[in-house]
Amino acid sequence: MLNTADTIAAIATAIVPETGSIGIVRLSGASSIAIARTLFDAPRQTWESHRVLYGHVRDPRTGEAIDEALLLLMLAPRSFTREDVVEFHCHGGMIPVQRVLQLCLENGARLADPGEFTLRAFLNGRIDLTRAESVADLVGARSVQAARVALAGLQGKLAEPIRQSRSTCLDILAEIEARIDFEEDLPPLDESAISSSIDRIFCQVKEILATSDRGELLRSGLKVAIVGRPNVGKSSLLNAWSRSDRAIVTDLPGTTRDVVESRLVVGGIPVQVLDTAGIRESGDTVERIGVERSRQAARDADLVLFTVSAAEGWTTADAEIYRQVSERPLILVINKIDLAPADRVVYPRQIERVVPLAAARNQGIEKLEKAILDSAGGNEISAANLDLAINQRQAAALTRAKQSLEQVRETIERGLPLDFWSIDLRAAIGALGEITGEEVTESVLDRIFSRFCIGK
Repeated sequence: MLNTADTIAAIATAIVPETGSIGIVRLSGASSIAIARTLFDAPRQTWESHRVLYGHVRDPRTGEAIDEALLLLMLAPRSFTREDVVEFHCHGGMIPVQRVLQLCLENGARLADPGEFTLRAFLNGRIDLTRAESVADLVGARSVQAARVALAGLQGKLAEPIRQSRSTCLDILAEIEARIDFEEDLPPLDESAISSSIDRIFCQVKEILATSDRGELLRSGLKVAIVGRPNVGKSSLLNAWSRSDRAIVTDLPGTTRDVVESRLVVGGIPVQVLDTAGIRESGDTVERIGVERSRQAARDADLVLFTVSAAEGWTTADAEIYRQVSERPLILVINKIDLAPADRVVYPRQIERVVPLAAARNQGIEKLEKAILDSAGGNEISAANLDLAINQRQAAALTRAKQSLEQVRETIERGLPLDFWSIDLRAAIGALGEITGEEVTESVLDRIFSRFCIGK
């Protein structure tokens, strides 16, 4: 377990050369104020909590001014970590913040581990584990919906029902164990009331568990590959969809030689779109490499947009490509319907989702997006009341809780002794406690917070 007696420091903002006006160096720990006083020159200003000071960061050895900056003081417990926290708000760019960070390290701080500020907030009782994970989700959100869900988690929308369910389970366990130890001194156990409580908790757990898939969609998004033979309009589709000229479009087959990527948001779901080289046999070495990358992109994609031309109909080349991608989740895109009717394409009837469009005229893109959402089961993602979506770790713990609650229900129905009730009830309590962090191992914490950035 980490040494919370240390004072930690890290750069808390993204630093890009020649970009950004502000760079923040953050410290947390008992020595934060002392380090700040050593480095920050703020004449005739009062050092008190939640006050911003203006001055200069100076090298204490030489007196050299490193940067003109602001200093923000947040004394314990009124800070994110519930420790003394100091932030140097420096000029943006790499050099000023790196020099300030180095001075902090030279004067008693150590470099923070990934996610250590948030970990300290959790260990000091400032936030529970669901809120800590929501911090990372909010930072990494790739769509407005993902950010909304993360913020809801940060506000306790997941923690509250989980904690209530666990508290009810603890109350039931106390009732059961009291009957085991003092059966003769207490009135009979109300089995009907307990069964009803277990049923309510089970239904709530089941309802929350159902948000796992949409949570994964919001966090990871979809990888979609546009696949087809040359000159069917794959690059035109990417350009129309992304409203840009990401891909070169010409009448010459084989223009696209490599995978071209664009990132979009469809119904709240982040989508990584890959425009691939036209799949065909070629004697050109570079084109052959591009074709192989196209096949690999199709294999790796969550969804394939198999694109054919209405002007040419279903060809033997289309049939061969379909054979290669038919095992993947697939939408048949019939492009160029401005040149010929879509029913000219006589495709295999096992293909369930078909979208006719004219990419060159920006026609049919909305229908394509709807088909993608239907394919992903993501219609509910775009709902305005979306406020809960669990991650894989939480889903695994909830699955164990659900199984244990099912065992409790079965135990009650079979009329088994109270000792058997308590075994499965304890397991459910433990699983629910893992979600909020009330029962969690050091290895789980290491795994969770290692995915955070260093300054968070």
